[in-house]
Amino acid sequence: MKAIGYKESLPIENEKALQNIELETPKATGKDLLVQVKAISVNPVDYKIRQNVAPENDTWKIIGWDAAGIVTAVGEETSLFKVGDEVYYAGDLTRSGSNAEFQLVDERIVGKKPTKLSFGDAAALPLTSLTAWELLFDRMQVEKDNPNKSILVIGAAGGVGSIMTQLLKQLTKLTIIGTASREETTNWLKQLGTDHVINHRNKLSEEFSTYNLAQPDYVVSLNATGQHKDEIVKIIKPQGKFGFIDDPKGGFDVMPFKTKAVSTHIEFMFTRSMFQTKDITQQHNILNEVSKLIDAETIKTTVGNHFGKINAENIRKAHVLLESGKSKGKIVLENF
Repeated sequence: MKAIGYKESLPIENEKALQNIELETPKATGKDLLVQVKAISVNPVDYKIRQNVAPENDTWKIIGWDAAGIVTAVGEETSLFKVGDEVYYAGDLTRSGSNAEFQLVDERIVGKKPTKLSFGDAAALPLTSLTAWELLFDRMQVEKDNPNKSILVIGAAGGVGSIMTQLLKQLTKLTIIGTASREETTNWLKQLGTDHVINHRNKLSEEFSTYNLAQPDYVVSLNATGQHKDEIVKIIKPQGKFGFIDDPKGGFDVMPFKTKAVSTHIEFMFTRSMFQTKDITQQHNILNEVSKLIDAETIKTTVGNHFGKINAENIRKAHVLLESGKSKGKIVLENF
């Protein structure tokens, strides 16, 4: 089978950073599905792993944690899917990724692909949908039916923010405040249903004052959390909830939140698969719920760029854009 992989961690400008290769097609056993990958999307986790995790013993490492495809074989312990089913999933950080024609994936973290979406549009959704849903409803336990509360989403125009904004709009009664810094991303957030858009290049406290916004009950930080922490401490409501997904340099000191008794929540989408938690099937359930929302046309895919066929050259281009920090929505690639 065709695949895109690497043997050493290199700058993306180096052609060897990601290469077109051929590997044997794996076989499905146990709870695994063998999926023929029809489309993928590229996420920041891809370049972070590429930059920092080199394979051992001169083997190829295959990355990629977002895919949509067709089930071609099932393991003997499977019960949720059958051959021919169209599926989408984010996968498992500890296993070979989706930058390959065929991939093994545990059925408990796989969802039914939205019927109204192409494979490319569907591939944009799993990782970001799971991350957004888990952070909001599993970790922070955001109240869905309280119209008197508000949430600030920092970095709302990116992949996770684009789906999080829609989930908040459709599943809660919260007032949604999103941050963006360009006209393009500001307009994007308004289209997705954000009630107020403020500029994260300015001090958040000053933006809240300028637009006469009340202290948010919830604050979600999707990037540059370390940079914004002092301002988050200023603006968040006492006894509020704060959640983040990125990796602040030098760690993250929660003590400044103590006087306001703010609870802090960390989301890592791969925890359930990495540790085979008892509730691992929750990811199957979440993806199926998102699929229903898509097919009901309640929310929409968050594709920002389509980079063509799945090959090393195009995936390298996707990494370059993501590393620049200027992407809007999700980057997808389709067919080998």
